[in-house]
Amino acid sequence: MKERTEPFMGWESPGWAVITGSSSGIGSEFARRFAAEGFSLLLTARRGDRLEALAGTLRRDHGAATEVLAADLSRIEEVRRVAERIRSLEDIDVLVNNAGSATVGPFAEADLDGQLAMINVQTAAPVALTRAAIPNMIRRKRGLVIFTSSTSAFMPSPGSGVYIPAKAFMVSLARALAPELAPAGVRVQALCPGYTRTEFHEDAAFSGLKAFLPRWVWGTSEGVVEESLRAARKGRVLVIPGLLNRLTVRFVPKRLLLKSYMKTRWADVAAPGGPRRDRA
Repeated sequence: MKERTEPFMGWESPGWAVITGSSSGIGSEFARRFAAEGFSLLLTARRGDRLEALAGTLRRDHGAATEVLAADLSRIEEVRRVAERIRSLEDIDVLVNNAGSATVGPFAEADLDGQLAMINVQTAAPVALTRAAIPNMIRRKRGLVIFTSSTSAFMPSPGSGVYIPAKAFMVSLARALAPELAPAGVRVQALCPGYTRTEFHEDAAFSGLKAFLPRWVWGTSEGVVEESLRAARKGRVLVIPGLLNRLTVRFVPKRLLLKSYMKTRWADVAAPGGPRRDRA
């Protein structure tokens, strides 16, 4: 990775970049990219040991000022704690709402507490953290807020509980905030990756899906983050990395996607004793 040759977004003296879910996958790649751009980093995720290891690497490779804040964003009291730290960052430039979780299994059988926890991670936490970040961005007349959603926000997928409605909420929130904050110089993005090779899909709950999908369907964290940052510089709100993903979302009828899903995936999802939950 090359160090920056010109300021990101044209900003001199980069401030803080806050990245949730940064212990692996897309989140950790965002951390590497913003460290290379010269930002100070606030990294948060559940796994403090993973965050410390990443922070050490970023300090060594990029000399980045890096702070670790281990937190479980399914717990509202933990969300408040992270939000309080974000509010204290007067020179915050970037917030990446990347933390996520997913459920697999029929809605009627899914653990309710798990469903509510997922709602906290993917709706309540991004709302609270974004609300904490934007006043200082508005004051500085610059900023970037990224919501990591998914192409699944646009596709029917029975057996995913409230995961898809939560991802659709993130897209809707980004689209609502973008024109509201644009006059203040704050850009908002809904990042919607397709299938991406990260730890998120290493869980047994996705073994059937991985066996069904060809290798060329899967993207990489590096590719997703590269498209996200390139689109941020251009001010694009909705970002769907990968030509195949864009074509699928735009042109393939949802009824055909649902029919294909029910034929190839539903039996595995609904099988008694089958995989039910994955947490990122």
